[in-house]
Amino acid sequence: MAILGSGEYTYEIGGDDWGALPEGWSLVEAAGVAVDSTDQVYIFTRGEHPVIVFDSEGNCLRSWGEGDFTNPHGIAAAPDDSMVCVDNGDHTVRVYTPEGKLRLTLGDAGKPSAPMSGDPFNQPTHAVVDPNDGAIYVADGYTNARVHKYDAAGRHLFSWGESGTSPGQFNIVHNIAVDNDGWVYVGDRENQRIQVFSSNGVYETQWVNLARTAGVFVDLRGDQKVYVAELWVAIATNAEGVRLGPRVSIMDRSGKTLARLGEEPPGGSAGRFYAPHGLAVDSKGDIYVAEVANSEFGAKQDPPISGLRTMRKLTKQA
Repeated sequence: MAILGSGEYTYEIGGDDWGALPEGWSLVEAAGVAVDSTDQVYIFTRGEHPVIVFDSEGNCLRSWGEGDFTNPHGIAAAPDDSMVCVDNGDHTVRVYTPEGKLRLTLGDAGKPSAPMSGDPFNQPTHAVVDPNDGAIYVADGYTNARVHKYDAAGRHLFSWGESGTSPGQFNIVHNIAVDNDGWVYVGDRENQRIQVFSSNGVYETQWVNLARTAGVFVDLRGDQKVYVAELWVAIATNAEGVRLGPRVSIMDRSGKTLARLGEEPPGGSAGRFYAPHGLAVDSKGDIYVAEVANSEFGAKQDPPISGLRTMRKLTKQA
């Protein structure tokens, strides 16, 4: 175990993958994580069991989605505990009940739009449901530079964004969150920022001084803190640099940084991360972090490394 943070933002973090899997099961890697209203934890994996559900103690409850996904990428819990799952491999967004029954599909599987056309979808990355009216916002994503808004029934309303570095432009729309007031927070990953928009897609502000913003989560309870999963930004020549990610940052809704959890370069010790890709927070304030360690590190080695740690829990200290 290790301790990250200080004061009000102190967390205990273990050195092993969180969650007890049945014998013979593997996450391969955890692409995303969501927590429902009862604190059940849904890990979106790239293994043979795409969605594995745990209680908050790490006991495996069930799995679903087998055979449904090409490359799991992002997952988010809706206010009714539906799970919104984004598959960037087949260019779809699917909404499921907590038990894994398919309710809605956005996009045509295996039929991407033209690259950078602005039309939905080409390798979408994440989607989230507005807690106010059930609208669905889709981050689209790797081969587009757009945010798409749908109504609760899945009808496309409008889209915004284009490729670039200026306000309202994107360079990998990687993650998205909405607060109780309808503000939309977009993780603009390779521009190393979060951009904030109105529910009509109007640019409000941007938050900088971030690493690669892979995950954004707004805790809708209380003062609605914003949690950010950040990938490493160093290159080979400064690989020993610190405070460059990978890490988790906690911010208020004005963009003020309240805490940064993790200062060291990527690594396997308890207090270090490999590649935070998605995150969620439960009712106790504990943080669940999904890491794409195999994609970021294992597959890039010669020979490839397998079995890297990919799922972490940061337990909030009283």
